[in-house]
Amino acid sequence: MNMKTKELTLTALMAAVICVLGPIAVPLPFSPVPISLTMVGVYLAVYAVGMWRGTVAMVLYLLLGLVGLPVFSGYTGGPAKLFGPTGGYLIGFIFTALISGFFIDRWWKNRLISALGMVLGIAVAYVFGSAWLAYLNGLTFAQAMAEGVFPYVGFDVIKIVLIVIVGTELKKCLIKANLVTAPE
Repeated sequence: MNMKTKELTLTALMAAVICVLGPIAVPLPFSPVPISLTMVGVYLAVYAVGMWRGTVAMVLYLLLGLVGLPVFSGYTGGPAKLFGPTGGYLIGFIFTALISGFFIDRWWKNRLISALGMVLGIAVAYVFGSAWLAYLNGLTFAQAMAEGVFPYVGFDVIKIVLIVIVGTELKKCLIKANLVTAPE
């Protein structure tokens, strides 16, 4: 199998991983934003296939959800979900993939720098998500942050710590299997 075929296959596989993890969510009674595993899928994608292909995997996930496949939190899909209260976070994950992927592509062996890139990436998704949540629900930005970000920060830190460990090992395995090339 040539490298182009491997890259396309892995990108599609990572989109599928995001599709499998994305619907897994725990709703919170005080917020329209559930705790979900979408972010885990995004981070795994950029570890596995890099910034650009990981971002493509995220966009594919969004497109699949937009056309109605039940890949969003709570096994939902369609335009109403993508443009609903959590839509800003979903769109923000594109930038999470780009930013975290930039750091991971360059410093994947350095877990601290990779984690920093992941924190910066999720911070951008928080901004997008909070701005959209505020707009849709008539909230101030601070109120939207209180509803859609602050309750989740601890969970997201745990996810980042776990993914930086798993992602580094995943990258090593994929390089050893000659499925991806080691970033320079």
